[in-house]
Amino acid sequence: MSRSPNKLIPEDFTAIPSLERSREVTVAVVAELDESRLDAVGVIVTTDGDLPDGLDLDRAALERAGFDAEPGSTLVLPSGSGPLLVVVGAGPAGELTTSGLRNAAAAFTRATARFARIGLRVPVTGDADAAAAAAGQALTEGVLLARYRFDALKAEPKDVPLTRVELRIDDAERGRASAGAATGAVTARAANIARDLANSPPGHLTATEMAEVAVELGRRFGFGVEVFDRQQLIDLGCGGLLGVNSGSAEEPRMIKLRYTPPGDSTGHLGLVGKGIMYDSGGISLKPSDPMHLLMKMDMGGAASVLATFTALRALHSTATVSGWLMCTDNMPSGSAYKLGDVLTARGGTTVEVKNTDAEGRLVMMDAIVLANEDGVDAIVDIATLTGAALMALGPAMAALFGNDDTLTRLVEQAAAATDEKVWRLPLERTYRKQLDSDVADIANLGGPYAGATTAALFLDHFVGETPWAHLDIAGTMQSDADDSWRSKGATGFGARILIEVAREFRPTK
Repeated sequence: MSRSPNKLIPEDFTAIPSLERSREVTVAVVAELDESRLDAVGVIVTTDGDLPDGLDLDRAALERAGFDAEPGSTLVLPSGSGPLLVVVGAGPAGELTTSGLRNAAAAFTRATARFARIGLRVPVTGDADAAAAAAGQALTEGVLLARYRFDALKAEPKDVPLTRVELRIDDAERGRASAGAATGAVTARAANIARDLANSPPGHLTATEMAEVAVELGRRFGFGVEVFDRQQLIDLGCGGLLGVNSGSAEEPRMIKLRYTPPGDSTGHLGLVGKGIMYDSGGISLKPSDPMHLLMKMDMGGAASVLATFTALRALHSTATVSGWLMCTDNMPSGSAYKLGDVLTARGGTTVEVKNTDAEGRLVMMDAIVLANEDGVDAIVDIATLTGAALMALGPAMAALFGNDDTLTRLVEQAAAATDEKVWRLPLERTYRKQLDSDVADIANLGGPYAGATTAALFLDHFVGETPWAHLDIAGTMQSDADDSWRSKGATGFGARILIEVAREFRPTK
């Protein structure tokens, strides 16, 4: 890849920290923690039941030290020799879920942020094979996601990268738990890749450079990448992506991804990601406020789709998966598209532009048409689409819409498994008339209310009868502070959901 020296991704590709750090850390499920190789050891303690063997404290002593074993609580106990000891709270034993294990592992990891070699003892998980695998995966994700930091642009990073993680899961079959930990390493790496991309400054990661990153990731992780430049997009008639790009000095790119399983395919899933590399709002300029600063993350949907593909081969996904990343920035200039303009989508639908800051749906409409032309069995799209979703559900939960109950349930199940929360909102079709236009087939903006719904209805216009689910991640794309396994900055929300959906996907038609 050829680029100027100040770009984030240099020739050797080492400035995607998640790729390099995933190589440097070893995660092992062990029968006994090897304290001679560890800097800190954690023990998960519940609020009830016996304390784990080997913990030389009783509950009264823990309580005197201010430790109540509630979820997320930690007590650090220095040692004259050997590793630091950290007691980690997990709440009632009967209520401990895989999400609770993920949170406990994250709490332990944050309490030991100064150490590179850590071990965690987990006395309670349930001994079923499924429980063992789920525990291994959740604990690994909690550790690796919590330790994430974006420091590629810092001259002297202060955070200590992990090199070794040992997990002792007392009542779990080690083979199953180890398999789960291996899965967790892959899914956490994917989420952290999505975080790296979304955290990248817009001047360091443009649409053309996003395409270069995709090509390199495809080479490394075994999926096909086809890149479409401006002239090819003109030839395809992708008027949405071209219209949004018209005010930019940077060329647009559509990046098509393809994973083909080695054996018989169990279906063809289409993934569509919004890739607005920076969103100024265009002529409908955003105010200069903290939210505007976060608009480098307006490509979080595309980042999560791209990151998803890095996991499919390693996790032996049996479905064919195609992805469309619609990448451009949205800038104001003398050549920018204007309010009142009419754009023509792939397939011929004309769209009146009532607000240039409702641009995500315009680039995605072209991709949805192309996905249908490709014959996918279902489409899942993901986008930082509307402030209305943030206002309705806050920063901890994404909005979910869909036209097919089986597919939306699959997304809900994936969200529950990954603890990336979603809430299904109604695709209320009586609101569709708000998108009527006097001069075109459809307008890109509805009325003042139910903005997340009218945005979903706009996309639904292009979906047709194909089973479809839509994730609006505007609220969940970033975290203002460290929160359990969610590290400050871009969250990579959706990557682990999409991985789970792809692994479990079967056509409904």
